[in-house]
Amino acid sequence: MKQKMTEVAFCYDFDGTLAAGNMQEYGFMARLGVTPAEFWAKVDAMTQKYAADNNLMYMKCMLDEAKARGIAFRREDFVACGRDVRLFNGINDWFDRINSYAAKKCIHISHYLISSGLEEIAEGTPIADKFCRIYASSFIYNEYGEAVWPARLVNYTGKTQYLFRINKGCLDVCDNRTINSKMSEEERPVPFDHMVYFGDGDTDVPCMSMIKRLGGYCVSVFQPYQRQAKQKAQQLESDGRVNLAAPADYSSGKAIDRFIKRVIDKLSADAKLKKLF
Repeated sequence: MKQKMTEVAFCYDFDGTLAAGNMQEYGFMARLGVTPAEFWAKVDAMTQKYAADNNLMYMKCMLDEAKARGIAFRREDFVACGRDVRLFNGINDWFDRINSYAAKKCIHISHYLISSGLEEIAEGTPIADKFCRIYASSFIYNEYGEAVWPARLVNYTGKTQYLFRINKGCLDVCDNRTINSKMSEEERPVPFDHMVYFGDGDTDVPCMSMIKRLGGYCVSVFQPYQRQAKQKAQQLESDGRVNLAAPADYSSGKAIDRFIKRVIDKLSADAKLKKLF
């Protein structure tokens, strides 16, 4: 008799996790002619001045800087910026490769992006179609198609709501009834201990802490040769918030690839053992 596939969710941050730097630092800032240092300094200043949310301020700053230069950004313009994003080694074939390995173990992986970056830019990257859902910040557009106001903000503890959406199978961001309704653990399509979270920074800590506490697995990645990033990732591992701190290289045979294959092996073995009881 054919073994039933076990559902597993892989959840990823984007900036610093799948790609170097912040996604806005590629096509968007190049088009405006502003450096990352200049842009983020303005964002930080606005955050302090208004005691505001840093992510809301970067979205406002994007609109302000574009308006000051007489440039109107439409959704398709942001999507086009995504084509310039530089992904880490191994990412382009990671999804198909790990899906294939998992399928042989009767594991079905659904991939989700949960990012404080822009949904529109993420949609322009070559890996956008690998995700079941892209949960990220986004803009509202006026009657001329121009970005005018934040539509959705994904931030810090706000990221955890999407883990619950995946857990409950309530993937529509507009569905606030199902996500808040009572659901038994047996009814939930993806248990938390069947989740793997990939992240790199402070905005990922709430998700990492929750997933690991509930029996899932977490990977903290860092850009090779960046000492501060490596120390932060290793500290998360020392603090018990993640299972692995590893260089941001998803190539076959590298640390992330080896670890995730072992996680898949364990989940497969657990599913077989569960059938015996």
